[in-house]
Amino acid sequence: MEQAQLDYFKKMLEDKLAELLGEAGKTIEEMTAIEANVADPADRATLESERNFELRIRDRERKLIKKIQKALERIKDGSYGVCEECGEDIGVKRLEARPVTTLCIQCKSRQEQEEKAKGL
Repeated sequence: MEQAQLDYFKKMLEDKLAELLGEAGKTIEEMTAIEANVADPADRATLESERNFELRIRDRERKLIKKIQKALERIKDGSYGVCEECGEDIGVKRLEARPVTTLCIQCKSRQEQEEKAKGL
C-alpha cells in the first residue's frame, strides 16, 4: 500500500478514535450529573433503561476502540491492508467501508459461510 493511502487511513482511524473517546468522556459526565433520586417508579425505570442502552452503546464503542488501536498498530508495523487469512491485499474500497478489517472480502465471505453452516 502506498504511503499516501496509509496516511489517509491513519488519519481516518485517529479521527474516529478521538470521536469515540470524546463520546465516552461525555457519557461519564452525563451519567454522574443525572440525579438518581427519582421518586416515580416509571420515571426511574425509564432512566435505568436509558442508562443501560447508553452503556451497551459505549461497550460496543469500547470494542471498536480496541480494533482501531490494533489497526493503527498494523499501520506502524507495515501489515495494514493485508489479509490475515490469505496474505493478499485487502481492497481499498473494503478498507474505506471498514478500516479496521483484517480480512479481504473473499476470506470474510468464506468465514461468514462457515459460521452460517455451523449455525452461529
